[in-house]
Amino acid sequence: MSFPLALPCDDFFNAHSDAVIVIAADVNNLHDERLNKALAPYLAVDARIANKATLVLAEEFPGKRLIVSPTGPLNRDYDDVRRVFDAAKAAISEAKAAGSQAPTLIVSGMPQDARYQNALQVAYLGACQALWQPLEAREYRGPSIEPIRQISLFGATETQCKQLNALAAGQYAARDLCGTEPERMAPPRFADYCVELFKNTSVSVEVVSDINTIEQQYPMLGTVARASYAVERHHPRVVKLVYTPSDEVTRTLMFVGKGLVYDTGGADLKVGGFMAGMSRDKGGAASVAGFMKAVADYQPSGVKVVAYLAVVRNSIGSDCFVPDEIITCREGLKVRIGNTDAEGRLAMGDLLSEMKDMAKSEVNPTLFTVATLTGHAARAVGPYSAYVENGPARVAQVSRQLADFGDLWADGAELSRSRREDYDFVKPRTLADDVLSSNNAPSAVTARGHQFPMAFLAIVGGLDKHGCDSQLPLPYVHMDIAGSGVEGGDWQHGKPTAATVSSLFARYCL
Repeated sequence: MSFPLALPCDDFFNAHSDAVIVIAADVNNLHDERLNKALAPYLAVDARIANKATLVLAEEFPGKRLIVSPTGPLNRDYDDVRRVFDAAKAAISEAKAAGSQAPTLIVSGMPQDARYQNALQVAYLGACQALWQPLEAREYRGPSIEPIRQISLFGATETQCKQLNALAAGQYAARDLCGTEPERMAPPRFADYCVELFKNTSVSVEVVSDINTIEQQYPMLGTVARASYAVERHHPRVVKLVYTPSDEVTRTLMFVGKGLVYDTGGADLKVGGFMAGMSRDKGGAASVAGFMKAVADYQPSGVKVVAYLAVVRNSIGSDCFVPDEIITCREGLKVRIGNTDAEGRLAMGDLLSEMKDMAKSEVNPTLFTVATLTGHAARAVGPYSAYVENGPARVAQVSRQLADFGDLWADGAELSRSRREDYDFVKPRTLADDVLSSNNAPSAVTARGHQFPMAFLAIVGGLDKHGCDSQLPLPYVHMDIAGSGVEGGDWQHGKPTAATVSSLFARYCL
């Protein structure tokens, strides 16, 4: 894994740089007279500079390259720091095309507004998003496929750069795991990547590979995996990651990530072209692993983090599970299958149950599921993550705080309520079962299609017994990143975004 290192810089005329990039709120009034002087002749003859990232010749600047990228308006109610993120993506692409390998990044003219307090850091992360290349591409063409090796950040401190390098490393890992094709990142190879990723770090790794163990301990995951057993290289894995700080634990974060390395839909086969891009259905597990990588590199104090990744392939075949089956989950409940394409909640449910049992003895625990779960989330909230929380999490404002941090780090989210209708939706229809996994219609056309799966997860995870009315309330947030997980909603070709990694890191590690 290779990403451009963030370096502190107090003068953009520095020996490490071969270009200067300015992310500008106002290209006519940059914060340094040397910049204004160099740009003025071009502004006089080229109006495009105010509207798009532009490279101009600047004889006295490092590499003779000056790239100016306007953000557009920043003061309106609906503007946010993503304008800086996007401007940096455009700018770094110009710098790379011009041959730069070590640019200096500057932000200029940001409003005195809390929305832009992290503008420089967000600009760097935007550049990293643009520069990431798929793991298979790097393996095929070599690491030189991406020539920019470092980015100097004008005005950044050593501490900020340390934080950013940890975060960028985590985001690159998340993109690798999410964006890699289904054979290169089949479950055993996904697990191998994680083992290598956390080698010689503060994060311990355990991989559960034995099929009998998975069937006994995580029967719903085993049900999803059943059709994949015929192909050894597709056998499922459960990856367990644990970070324990060197000092006293004051908070415990507990994650379950959906790692569907490929989702055919199973017996409810995806048809009409909708299977394309389903190698990215592992985006939830990818983001959780990416957050753990950021934690491993930064080693925050006081925060213990436990993560379980459900890594499995939902295959079609003679032994695939089908709607109407009733299976017994780890909590002892009878689960009736409504649709085999609603497999992610099954893959995560028993792991969440185990997490819940662990949480009872942890310090100040909060539980999360992270998943590219429903088309409804993408339909309902567009390019944002959708957070659905239980009562204790709502009281503690877990989602609200995460979303507020996300707004400051270009990692936006919308909050959804868990309602009685969601629990009614999954209630049993017969005395033969205890809970229904889903209806048999696409989530995108189902009312409350991204909310009711949280109710199912809470029930099969046993968290419905740990609400505000219980003796041991356990905060739980379901994070659906189906709308935010890739750029432009293009699940086949869009770059993975590492959704939720920035928010979680900013909220709990900084």
